[in-house]
Amino acid sequence: KPREVMAQLDRYIVGQRDAKKTVAVAYRNRWRRHRLPEDLKEEVMPKNILMVGPTGVGKTEIARRLSKLSQSPFIKVEATKFTEIGFHGRDVDQIVRDLVEVAINMTKTKLRKRLKKQIAKTVEDKILKSLVGQSKGDIQKWREHLRKKELEDMQIDFEVQIKEPEQNMETIAQHLAKFGKYSQAQRRSEKKKMRISEARPLIEEMEMENHIKNEDVTQEAIRSVEQDGIVFIDEIDKICTSPENRHSGDASSEGVQRDLLPIIEGCTISTKHGNVNTDHILFVASGAFSACKPSDLLAELQGRLPLKVELKGLSQEDLYRILTEPENNLIRQQVELMKTEGVTLIFEEEAIRAIARVSSDLNSSVEDIGARRLHTVIERIVDDISFEAPERSGETVTFTADDVNKRAEMMMGSANLKKFII
Repeated sequence: KPREVMAQLDRYIVGQRDAKKTVAVAYRNRWRRHRLPEDLKEEVMPKNILMVGPTGVGKTEIARRLSKLSQSPFIKVEATKFTEIGFHGRDVDQIVRDLVEVAINMTKTKLRKRLKKQIAKTVEDKILKSLVGQSKGDIQKWREHLRKKELEDMQIDFEVQIKEPEQNMETIAQHLAKFGKYSQAQRRSEKKKMRISEARPLIEEMEMENHIKNEDVTQEAIRSVEQDGIVFIDEIDKICTSPENRHSGDASSEGVQRDLLPIIEGCTISTKHGNVNTDHILFVASGAFSACKPSDLLAELQGRLPLKVELKGLSQEDLYRILTEPENNLIRQQVELMKTEGVTLIFEEEAIRAIARVSSDLNSSVEDIGARRLHTVIERIVDDISFEAPERSGETVTFTADDVNKRAEMMMGSANLKKFII
């Protein structure tokens, strides 16, 4: 549900309610679409999203957390890694190919969980057969001992399938597969003798491969990509140029936007696993747009990203909340890191507020890099204790507002200012 997705995102990301809400609704719309009549389901297209906001405010973090929440094929790509078709580099079709690979791995994992109990019984039977042969007299006693892990050091003989190195050229594999020879030619087996504790995972893996058919996995993966796939395109502003520079020779600029158009609109991409239709894949793009504006994107691309969400810059209070509210906040991370050395680290309330204030001041006076500035400030504050921690095991170190302010004077000084410009 959208409210549940928002609640999960709130555990890790401060503020940006509009962006979270838009992403949560888009995610829920995938579920709604699957419950429509077949004739209408094909007509309902996803409403792609464009997130706009300064660096360090949570755009990428929203995508990262969504990928963990999502049970759908999800991939995050950097727009700057692609070049226009015809130039040396990766073309945008690779996004869909990579998404299919993600889906195949997800599908295999789901099938493994589903078959786990069945496989465990088969593995147990194979181990018992190696132990007692065909005799069924005392097999139940052996089974009980095996389940109690009392036979882990006993050795058994069993056949191991050995995979031959795969051919580099996909075409060879495809041609051999057509004649049903590839799977047979690729595998051979040999007998091995090892302890039960070492043999069990190998037997489990072989049984999994025997139960999972690659054709079924591929079909299910392509179906999930086409119906539920999500693509997050980060740094889309970096392939955007202002009107006066639009006709430059940059191979990672307007040409990449043109190549993205058909994929986002909906087309068929050829992969080594089969053709993939992108009509119902949800695309979420994000960018800071500091050197250009969203309106500088190609008009057609703007039309294919109809939901525009603006993320706000972070205030001093927002920075304080980032230090205290998320489950794995930066203060807790530092405390836990020092605890591994036997040092107890304590940050007073006023010290935390001082860190937020210094970070906000540095963002205003140097360069606004949002929440990333907190990493810089905290590291400068704890660098001495981090260096000395192995020799100070058992001590308790408390940081006060005065400690932070002393460090702040050094950081705000013009002589040291360059160190904090990222």
